[in-house]
Amino acid sequence: MAAGQYYSGYGHGQGLLQNHGNIGYRAPVIVQPAQYTGHYDNRQDHYAAPHYSFEYSVADSHTGDIKSQHESREGDVVRGAYSLHESDGTIRTVEYSADAHNGFNAVVHRQGHATHAVPVHH
Repeated sequence: MAAGQYYSGYGHGQGLLQNHGNIGYRAPVIVQPAQYTGHYDNRQDHYAAPHYSFEYSVADSHTGDIKSQHESREGDVVRGAYSLHESDGTIRTVEYSADAHNGFNAVVHRQGHATHAVPVHH
């Protein structure tokens, strides 16, 4: 006779498959709580403070896609900026920073004067 197979499906709880009318069973797991040692340490366990830096740019003369970005992170402080050429001819530059004290802050600069393309009729 075939026994049932126990499975867990994609975050929808756990279920039990039945084969040929027989039910498989798995005993519950009992987890003991950690014992109190009389000392509380409220530090979080981190392997290392995150640090990174990157930048990129695109200048495609065929499509007019011109943009760039740079960003760096030191611990919980992120700083960066990105710039792109808008379809109206202006250049948008956004300088941003984020940290636990000030939250996310962005300053947007726009350069140039907007011009709108005149449609060409064939």
